[in-house]
Amino acid sequence: MRNIVVIDAPSNLGLRPPAPGTVPGCYKLAGAMREQRILQRLGAFEGGVVVPPRYDRGDWKEGDGVFNAAAIAAYTPRLADRIERHVRAGDFPLVLGGDCSIQLGASLALRRLGRYGIAAIDGSADFRHLGNSPSVGAAGGEELAIATGRGQSDLSDIEGLRPYVRDEDVRLFGIRDDDEDRVELARLRIPTVSVGEFREWGAGDLASAVLQTLETPVTDGFWVHLDADVLDPEVMPAVDAPDAGGLLPDELESLLRVLVRSDRCVGLNLTIYDPDLDPDGTAGALLADIVVAAFTQD
Repeated sequence: MRNIVVIDAPSNLGLRPPAPGTVPGCYKLAGAMREQRILQRLGAFEGGVVVPPRYDRGDWKEGDGVFNAAAIAAYTPRLADRIERHVRAGDFPLVLGGDCSIQLGASLALRRLGRYGIAAIDGSADFRHLGNSPSVGAAGGEELAIATGRGQSDLSDIEGLRPYVRDEDVRLFGIRDDDEDRVELARLRIPTVSVGEFREWGAGDLASAVLQTLETPVTDGFWVHLDADVLDPEVMPAVDAPDAGGLLPDELESLLRVLVRSDRCVGLNLTIYDPDLDPDGTAGALLADIVVAAFTQD
């Protein structure tokens, strides 16, 4: 059994402000998960904090590219250094975000080590790029496109390692049935499993089938990216873009359990949950319960 090492990556650099003069509250995710005693419940080891730069969009305007790009480009290699160290040591990093741009730190770390895939559990594809949109801006809605080599080079080609993840090594779980990105993803042969398909085939069985395609010898392993907005807003309202038609807790738990227990899975990051939108902590407690159960319950 590998040691689970919890690393805090409290970056909100990839999201738009929820209101003028404010900053996204997802940087509090790590603290909220620690309040739920996630380390103790998992028997995990302490991996410390990778402190992000200040959130400051300055005079950014639409058409200027990704905002906070310089800060994200500086933060990503630092987070990658921490993740890489633990993967090399045979640990299992559990990275507590933060917004979805922290996935770039994991993808860069693994690209340094070899060829790895990614299982993205996300309510949306986060695949916006200038090939399918007139403009870009929030890296938290673009990180899968950036990780696969699309986008401005200061983010997509750090250390000259573009792409961090190949298209054929991506699997996307939990996307909404009517998501417009599914057309482009299908053309690129990036497999997606929608919420409706989960319910038709069964989360556990379908996850096991897709897992076999991630465990092929052509890759050295895979990383799991979990965005809390994959859950239905009836149970997880505390996200920046709650869209109806999401997974239910038992469905997510079944999927996550199959993935993280694979010997080829090398780590997991958790993103987007915003404690500012969850004043009584109910949604955060649910999210912690799901993650803990995926690792500990049969």
